[in-house]
Amino acid sequence: MIAVDTNILVHAHRGESPWHESADRVMAGFVEGRSSWVIPWHCIIEFIAMVTHPRIYQPPSHLHVALEQVQSWLESPSLILLSETPGFYSTLATTLSQAAVVGPRVHDARIAALCIHHGVTTLYTADRDFSRFARLHTQNPLVAPR
Repeated sequence: MIAVDTNILVHAHRGESPWHESADRVMAGFVEGRSSWVIPWHCIIEFIAMVTHPRIYQPPSHLHVALEQVQSWLESPSLILLSETPGFYSTLATTLSQAAVVGPRVHDARIAALCIHHGVTTLYTADRDFSRFARLHTQNPLVAPR
């Protein structure tokens, strides 16, 4: 199963992004496909916060546009939403300890731990910081493989 990180969602949504077309293609493949795919709830919340933030985007996405975007993803019958479930804390603690993560990177560890806890095989992300989590394979679908 493949999970999608916030940055892929943002690039798919924001038309001015240099990676918009690639990210939009990736997301369309998931939304229209039959294979199960995953978004952690925290990534959806972070997506809304980022695209509506006036210091990040000029102009920012209107809230109703961001919410409509999320709704369109939620309508995909093959989407699975990840959240914390019993036993998650143990996975989080192990993930934090193994990667020696503290401070602001705890957010990334939370997403990585959610993926690991739920058996996700790959996280699609453009964020290289996720490479610190050895138990989670990452792939940047926006660039050609080497």
